[in-house]
Amino acid sequence: MGHRTVRNRFLTLVAACLALLPAPAMAWGEFAHRTTASIAMENVSPGTARKIARLLEAAPQLGVPDCPLATLEDAAYWPDCIRKDYWRWGYTFAWHYRTAPVCEAYNPRANCSGQNCILAQIERNQRILADEGLPANVRLEALVFLVHFIGDVHMPLHSGDHEDRGGNDIEAAYGIAPGLNLHWIWDGPLAERAITSSPVPLVRRYTAAEREELGGGTSADWGRESWETSRDFVYPNAFDRPACEGEDYADETALTQEDILRAIPISQRRVTQAGIRMAEYLDAAFAPGPLPEPER
Repeated sequence: MGHRTVRNRFLTLVAACLALLPAPAMAWGEFAHRTTASIAMENVSPGTARKIARLLEAAPQLGVPDCPLATLEDAAYWPDCIRKDYWRWGYTFAWHYRTAPVCEAYNPRANCSGQNCILAQIERNQRILADEGLPANVRLEALVFLVHFIGDVHMPLHSGDHEDRGGNDIEAAYGIAPGLNLHWIWDGPLAERAITSSPVPLVRRYTAAEREELGGGTSADWGRESWETSRDFVYPNAFDRPACEGEDYADETALTQEDILRAIPISQRRVTQAGIRMAEYLDAAFAPGPLPEPER
């Protein structure tokens, strides 16, 4: 084999590794967010789909021309797109998560002062969206945050934490790709592989039985599921031992191909659940009559 061939193969491998490196973020990557919205659009009622399309016509009133907002898929990514404008939108950044220690009792009311967490903002924005007396631009802003946060809360490390900012402080390799962290892996390359490798397309109309099995619950329920998934799977899979036994984890690890293959079905299920539950929350918001009063 000639030196040029070896060099070309090496450069191809490096390029492939670099392509896996996502930009720093605190949310599921764009592809995963758009996929959850596509699932939702396949499963909302026709009336809800029409109301979403009409509401999206108010996009110019939000005054963010650099962030497209023509479809629900755009909406699901929009709250990450605006993160580049800190001075205008920085107050929303804490809304993307509500991490809780995986080795302590789960309390959905903790770490959410002044509604500054994802659980409260999902319920708040659904109620704003449902209020037809509000201006279209106010309801549209609620729509984009609602669909984005329903995606975020289903990513396990937006809820589970092991004193590492939801995996952000754990340097991790993803197979042959070094230099990521555990949070980024679940945000980007793992979610993308889970979506694209599914033997059955995730974006489709689900049967009533499938929707019943995958749907239901509230934001607090979904946060608990993600927290439990972090404790029972994400951390043990990354370090090959239980999360709450023995010494503290190291600040770096590597996911082998076996680790990745075990994680794919977990990621697929969370993406699918997010899309189905998004459809349910949208149908409820656009249905006639007020939403039920939330639990206090």
